[in-house]
Amino acid sequence: MGDSSDRSTAEPLEFREVTKRYPGAAQAAVDGLSLQVPAGEICVLVGPSGCGKTTAMRMVNRMIEITSGDILLGDRSVRDRKPADLRREIGYVIQHVGLFPHWTIGENIATVPRLQGWDKRRIDTRVDELLELIGLPAETRSRFPSQLSGGQRQRVGVARALACDPPVMLMDEPFGAIDPINRERLQNEFLRLQAELRKTIVFVTHDIDEAIKMGDRIAILQEGGKLAQYAPPAELLMYPASRFVEDFVGSDRALKRLALQRVRDIDLWKAAAIRVGTPIAEAQAMIADADVSYAMLVDEAGRPKGWLSDRALAGERVTDDLRSPAHPIVDLDDVLRDALADLLSSETRYGAVVDERGALAGILSLEVIQQFLHAAPAASATGADLLRE
Repeated sequence: MGDSSDRSTAEPLEFREVTKRYPGAAQAAVDGLSLQVPAGEICVLVGPSGCGKTTAMRMVNRMIEITSGDILLGDRSVRDRKPADLRREIGYVIQHVGLFPHWTIGENIATVPRLQGWDKRRIDTRVDELLELIGLPAETRSRFPSQLSGGQRQRVGVARALACDPPVMLMDEPFGAIDPINRERLQNEFLRLQAELRKTIVFVTHDIDEAIKMGDRIAILQEGGKLAQYAPPAELLMYPASRFVEDFVGSDRALKRLALQRVRDIDLWKAAAIRVGTPIAEAQAMIADADVSYAMLVDEAGRPKGWLSDRALAGERVTDDLRSPAHPIVDLDDVLRDALADLLSSETRYGAVVDERGALAGILSLEVIQQFLHAAPAASATGADLLRE
């Protein structure tokens, strides 16, 4: 889906002691910012209002000029390029999209290719590719922005930014004006798109939860444009570098880590998976070998039916007598945060985990989740990784 060149074009980005100081200001807007963004990764700039995150991002395409220091795109300084040329090379997505209201969607997407002098046939082909890439029907190209929903307009904004296959994309609170339900859907769609395109992205947000979900790396800025910490999400949550970072991330930072891990990535407990008719001696041996003292009744395909009662184990062979149904049932690909919510809403310590065939794969327990929260974050995914699988 889309032009194969999208997947191959990404360059690393580096801030080298970048400072922005406005005349007459008591302190710098950005002060000595140094960080590296590897090619193909999302760097999220986050922090309180006035911390300089948007200023830092806009210095990349020279919408704001650097006072001192440098920004390298690939191995070349952005200061070595004319601002107009630089802006055509860098994709830019803003919160309120900024589509031209009297141009069609196709004309909006083609904005930069036209400025670059592409011929009409090449432009038309690229517009069709991008509409397919963002999941909008081909007939959308002849509509106007007012005829689309907010979420659709935002997707068009992303397509416009991708039109000339930029090595870097800048995204300034791109989902901030979208309602919560559509915002989550657009975040997920964009992360799936990024899994295919692998662009280098600088993403600005004020929302730490969005930063954790979207970022491969997160830069937390504090007042005066100083970098408080730059790290992958799991490291940030496990090892905040200062009291400021700890407070900004929030007291629920341990729970936030649950959003970065899938059930399949942790060590599940072993359960006794027993079928009707199993000899009691064999069933008792399976229970003794399990991590859970209760036995799970499964059908012939290994799918959980429920927890066996004491009466089911009282005769010579196991009978179909349940203590309780197998609820909740958790999928191996479920995010740990959602799986914990299922356990809590069901008021139980244990949840049966099933594989893609629906067969019992293990037991998730509150204790297993607690052990994860106390473990080192080395194996934790980023929010983006979860959408790339």
